[in-house]
Amino acid sequence: MMITIFLFISVVFFATFVLGKLIEKVKIPWIFASLVVGILLAIYNPFAAITNSPEFMFLSELGMYFLLFIIGFELDLSKLRKMGPFILKSTFFIILFEAFFGSLIMRFFFGYDWIISIIVALSFATVGEAILVPVLDEFRIINTKLGQSIISIGSLDDIIEVAIFLLVIILVGGKAELTNLRIGTTILSMLFLFLLTFGLTKLGKRRVKFSFQKIETLFVFILFVFFLFLAIGQYAHASAVAALLAGIAIRTFVPNERLKFVDSELKTMCYGFFAPMFFISVGLSTNIQYLLAAPLMVALVVLVSSIAKILASVIAGRKELGLKDAILLGTGLSVRFSTSIIVVKILLDGGIIGRDIYSIIVASSIVFGFVVPILFANLVVRWKINRQKALGA
Repeated sequence: MMITIFLFISVVFFATFVLGKLIEKVKIPWIFASLVVGILLAIYNPFAAITNSPEFMFLSELGMYFLLFIIGFELDLSKLRKMGPFILKSTFFIILFEAFFGSLIMRFFFGYDWIISIIVALSFATVGEAILVPVLDEFRIINTKLGQSIISIGSLDDIIEVAIFLLVIILVGGKAELTNLRIGTTILSMLFLFLLTFGLTKLGKRRVKFSFQKIETLFVFILFVFFLFLAIGQYAHASAVAALLAGIAIRTFVPNERLKFVDSELKTMCYGFFAPMFFISVGLSTNIQYLLAAPLMVALVVLVSSIAKILASVIAGRKELGLKDAILLGTGLSVRFSTSIIVVKILLDGGIIGRDIYSIIVASSIVFGFVVPILFANLVVRWKINRQKALGA
């Protein structure tokens, strides 16, 4: 098995390298070549034993968590506070606006009651921001007002996803004792994560920072914090939130003179190895049968969802960001493939929703996951977004 997985990794990285050179010519970040490789493997996969193995799933999950960690690491809390009211209001308005139209589709096209319709629509309205990070980084807009808005709204919506997850546990839980236990563990774990993050940020503000003489020891400490947060997050069923919080905590705790170097090393490790594994798994989730079973319904969900997200973003962000950046905000926030898939899978396994709506949601997420990064990247190039625009400038 180990020889085979080494060969598999070798093949997919070579394919990513070759395809990456090609897609860069159409202004698409090279890393999305691994998404194409994943989609091709979804059509014909001679490595099925490998891609279904625990080893590969572990690597792909680490890729997602490292991307989320980088999102947290790139968040500048001091600058974010200036945009706080805008981020808070925009997050809830954009998600609720899209969820409203999504619940109408669930209610009147599929006949589910209002509670189920709202829960499914809310879960689908959330953002899979990890997919968009390489685009923001590639075009050097991650620290602009637009970039910070996207990752801040995407980060805040992860907390909403945890709340939805708790609702689903209550809805699906068979035994009250088990349900209460899981809810209690989740709440306590989340509370501990926030307290740990708060403690590290406070220490960082007070200049109580470790004096690392070697970058290697600093990097080992960062990995310790990262995996500690993930371990706690697993108890809360919120590893994605844990990865984000780990990045936020580390940014405030790392010595200022080492921040730039640490940022470079983390991105090299993430984009060079773990992130391609994640994007391959995203591509592998493509099921052509889902796309062909009900293409009109998939198109309807994609169309209504994307229009609602962009319209809500324009309403919420036009004054703060300008029209073009507000459209880019809505386009970027349209990307899916987050814990919303987990939520609808739990609802499916609990017999609360049918395979029809589950298949359509998965298919729609696949469409968004592939189309949005490409569309966003080309809009950035076409509109010539100022890459050097400082946050708050």
